[in-house]
Amino acid sequence: MSLEIEGKLIKLLPEVSGEGANGRWVKREFVIETQGQYPKSVCFSTWGDKAQMIAGFQEGDALQVSFDVQSREYNERWYTDLRAWKISKTGATQSNVAAPPPPEFNQAAPPPPTEEDNLPF
Repeated sequence: MSLEIEGKLIKLLPEVSGEGANGRWVKREFVIETQGQYPKSVCFSTWGDKAQMIAGFQEGDALQVSFDVQSREYNERWYTDLRAWKISKTGATQSNVAAPPPPEFNQAAPPPPTEEDNLPF
């Protein structure tokens, strides 16, 4: 399963490394905040050679993150990890998009919604 989310980079956590049964491992986490009426903070992790993907970004950058969701069990507890596999900056493209003109005061009201517009999903 692969998902995408956009948000502003609010926290870049330091790189963590160690030794395991399979050799050396490296992990880097970062937090983005989504936009909208109810913003959410979401923490992502990058592992191994992908840990350097986030190094070129700074706090405040608008990002699009492609990620996979993985869960694992340990001592009858479940832990979920959002693993980023692609990170791209979106601020430059969004700032070049012109905002729509404001509505006119004498503009006619939009037509009422049809049954096709009232889908339950």
